[in-house]
Amino acid sequence: MQHQHSFVDRIEETLIAILIGLMTVVTFANVIARFGFNSNILWALELTVFMFGWLVLLGASYAVKKHSHLGVDAIINMVSPATARIMGIIAVGCCLLFSVFMVKGAYDYWAVFADLPPTSGRWFPTGFADKFRSQSFYEVQDVPMVGFLRFLEDLINYGDEYEKLPKVVPYLVLPVSMILLLYRFIQAAMQIVRGETDRLVASHEVEDEIEEVRAQQGEHD
Repeated sequence: MQHQHSFVDRIEETLIAILIGLMTVVTFANVIARFGFNSNILWALELTVFMFGWLVLLGASYAVKKHSHLGVDAIINMVSPATARIMGIIAVGCCLLFSVFMVKGAYDYWAVFADLPPTSGRWFPTGFADKFRSQSFYEVQDVPMVGFLRFLEDLINYGDEYEKLPKVVPYLVLPVSMILLLYRFIQAAMQIVRGETDRLVASHEVEDEIEEVRAQQGEHD
């Protein structure tokens, strides 16, 4: 099965690859420093935790695109194609509703760290809050501030300097990943409506790809 790679796909794949690489390098460097030089990279653990969080959250949306999330399709395989399509539409509708809730919650949590107003409304955004308590001065525990992000001091922290990385930076992945998740479920919904697939999970795709690889290997033997 051939998959077309869009710009968003390439961005996600590149970020995931970079995160995995950086996590490996930072963890390896900290192990060498600890056991080889009896030292410690103070910020290594916290940075690795943040990168792992980015990896998981970005990977969630990418897995929707690749139909890689765990799921049970036994019932879908037992019903007619028309019924399976209806069930797929219901399932993706629930996922879209869930994603909207997550986008709102993620933005509201991150916004105060960016000196931005959270949305109003309990379930769905109905506007922006008139009053809110800015938390743009909150910093992480160990990761030091980096020079190229100093512009944030004037942008959101009223000119006060950061000693550590502001929380607005690592927490940015929350709204970004949830928007990507919503985008991926919209794509999945369009595929189901157009009749290109009848489910969100496609365990059979793995088998198809394995057979395709075997066929390609057989051609070269």
